[in-house]
Amino acid sequence: MGALYLKEIRSFLSSIIGYVFILIFIITCWLFLWIINDDYNLLNGGISDLIPFYNLAPLILIILIPAITMRSFADERKTGTIELLYTRPISDLSILIAKYLAGVTLVVISLIPTLTFYASMHYLGDPVGVMDHGAAITSFIGLILLGSSFVAIGIFASTITSNQIVAFIFALFLCWFAFSGLSLLGSYATFAGFDGIIRYASLDYHYESIKKGVLILSDIVYFFSIIIFFLFASHNILTAIRK
Repeated sequence: MGALYLKEIRSFLSSIIGYVFILIFIITCWLFLWIINDDYNLLNGGISDLIPFYNLAPLILIILIPAITMRSFADERKTGTIELLYTRPISDLSILIAKYLAGVTLVVISLIPTLTFYASMHYLGDPVGVMDHGAAITSFIGLILLGSSFVAIGIFASTITSNQIVAFIFALFLCWFAFSGLSLLGSYATFAGFDGIIRYASLDYHYESIKKGVLILSDIVYFFSIIIFFLFASHNILTAIRK
């Protein structure tokens, strides 16, 4: 599993794909947070915090993460290399976990440079360091959990088809629906007593809870449940393909 994990990391970082993902994420955040004069601009808020960044980042990741996960298994199935993987002394679960951890690693690598935003707001505060560091740190952890959930969803979408474009579109829809779609459905007040349950089931609900600066066990359990659910579904599909 370790060898496969390193192979996946090398395939990202030895090709243009990984660097394009990182650059697009960083440049897009930089433009909206520091250059473009809109609601996401950190300098327009008049408050030393990173809330605009944590509001913007999920919208970018919803698009970018499906783009890097679409080839995880779809490309393996299309080229036939998945059959080669099945002949190796490694279980389906190990293959799945290796590819998942590689995707999460790329997301974390992409988020590390954004710590410069944290340092910038720290020193731009009046007085220096006035920002809520606890909320900034917990929100960063929440963003990693959210990105990890998107990776699990993207890998699931990649297991059900051999077409990378189809995998990308399906993962994009699932990520959007899990993050924003359920919140929208719950806000329409058309499902009687189930509206609150629908909102609670959304990724956005628990992400917003973490952004308040408190890590609640129920929110952490929720994110890990989403990750395990989609990995379990992906594992079942891989097992069916092997048969």
